Amino acid sequence: MVVQQHRRRGVAFAVVTMAGVVATTAGCSGSGGAAADERPGSDPAAVRRAADALLAAGSSKASTSMEMAAGGTRVTIRGEGGYDFGKRMGRLRVVLPKEPAGASEHRPITELLSPSALYMKNRGAGVPADKWVRVDSTTLEDGNLVTGGATDPLTAAELLRAARNVTFVAEQDLAGTRVWHYKGVTDIGRAAKAASEYARGALGAAAKGFGEDAVPFDAYLDDAGRLRKVRHRFSYVNQGRTVAVASTTLLYAFGERVAVTLPPQGDIFAGEIKS
Repeated sequence: MVVQQHRRRGVAFAVVTMAGVVATTAGCSGSGGAAADERPGSDPAAVRRAADALLAAGSSKASTSMEMAAGGTRVTIRGEGGYDFGKRMGRLRVVLPKEPAGASEHRPITELLSPSALYMKNRGAGVPADKWVRVDSTTLEDGNLVTGGATDPLTAAELLRAARNVTFVAEQDLAGTRVWHYKGVTDIGRAAKAASEYARGALGAAAKGFGEDAVPFDAYLDDAGRLRKVRHRFSYVNQGRTVAVASTTLLYAFGERVAVTLPPQGDIFAGEIKS
């Protein structure tokens, strides 16, 4: 995976591409039944309120996985960290996939998530080890839903505000927690209008950048209506290739303190990021 710098309409922005890996490898409805009254919110509308439940929870630890497939090549990017929902800030350690045929591994990337920007350390050739790359989320064609290799956990929940055709799948156990599994489709453009103010700019950019607004999802809520797991399936065109992306976020240890300090301006890299 390579981060490249492009300029369009006079605005610089970064996008995730598959170039490095490819080159080396070649309306709501519910289900009836007695169980319905026991599910969060008593109806699937609880899915659309998932972001509010996270804000009430305060913070949590997070585990992310992003599977990207293009032209027969599939890679998985994983992340671990935590998120402060009240401050809309998080910190993730993102691990890129190994190079093929015994090549050395990429260095893990440290990502800081904030309401308006994504900060990355160890991101891109030519960036000094002690410097951060800062990207304005509202200038990204995907609104940072996939650029960082992980979807911002709260933005992932904000996407569900436009959930439709929501159906209950099953009650199940998720890592020892009882959850209710729902599936449906959300709409990026409508989610941008319904989202909290901090997420509107990024989601609005994504609505313009993605070829399709419709995003199928699976959401798992606990008995407090908190989002424990969500999986979104995106599809977009990058360098002439259709890239299918499945982004999964797991949330746990709610209320755990998460400390995020953004780097000072002097630590932000101002040069060109090389491929």
